[in-house]
Amino acid sequence: MNHLLSDRINNMSTSATLAMAAKTRELKTQGKDIIGLSLGEPDFNTPDFIKEAAIQAINDNYNSYSPVDGYADLKDAIITKFKRDNHLTYTPNQIVVSTGAKQSLANVAGVMLNEGDEVILPCPYWVSYSDIVKLYDGVPVEVPTGIETNFKMTPQQLEAAITPKTKMIWFSSPCNPSGSVYSKAELEGLAEVIKKHPNIFVVSDEIYELINYTKSGHYSIAQVDGMYDRTVTVNGVSKAVAMTGWRIGYIGAPEWIARACNKMQGQITSGANCIAQRAVINALNASPSKVQYMIDEFKVRRDLVLDLLNE
Repeated sequence: MNHLLSDRINNMSTSATLAMAAKTRELKTQGKDIIGLSLGEPDFNTPDFIKEAAIQAINDNYNSYSPVDGYADLKDAIITKFKRDNHLTYTPNQIVVSTGAKQSLANVAGVMLNEGDEVILPCPYWVSYSDIVKLYDGVPVEVPTGIETNFKMTPQQLEAAITPKTKMIWFSSPCNPSGSVYSKAELEGLAEVIKKHPNIFVVSDEIYELINYTKSGHYSIAQVDGMYDRTVTVNGVSKAVAMTGWRIGYIGAPEWIARACNKMQGQITSGANCIAQRAVINALNASPSKVQYMIDEFKVRRDLVLDLLNE
């Protein structure tokens, strides 16, 4: 009966990470010893100070619809986080809270892409990018990268990929799946190319921001001179504070894009889960040091694997 389904869904791939995770679970139920490397999911529990905020929200009867773009005090916490961690200043009208960063990405694609618009994707990239782009009639344009550039796109590669149909550039830093991190200088180099093309926008996926072991740390492309009004910064709480199942993501964006995302989300899901939103306020307002034990443990494991690979 697939012929009765839309071309849109028939042409869409199943999420590769979710399919692999399902296969992993199936093999585990058969008693096989499997190490699952598909999902970017911390194996820690959500910290107690965050869970306590959710319990308090239930007891305080937070059981009604929230504003579509998120509670005002959660948006304030996001604004504070952007200022503290990324040196970016946003107003509440530039923030939209969604049901996970994946919905944030889908919102941006939905409000920005027309049929045939091209989106540049440095390879390797998170597997859902291309299907989200195609879902909204965009055309993914893959830019292969290699070990010689540490799997990062160069300004020369970017310039060569741009056409009159280019609408956006999507990338993640730290990158899922390569782990590569763009330095300030590298982002400035890309920005110099982008600024030559006034109708091209950037979607910067920074969900792995805190899981970063470079000496220079994290830098957002929206911090680069001339890029703030050209960038949608996507983030969330899934990776850094072990809240994958709570499903909260958010964007900081030019107000006209945020307003459009709010409009679109209002017709699809409305506001994100109200209890999860209340818990995330505690997560974002807390010092990053409160979850440093997770980041440190990930580094121990990372270093072990690197040592084994180098033997």
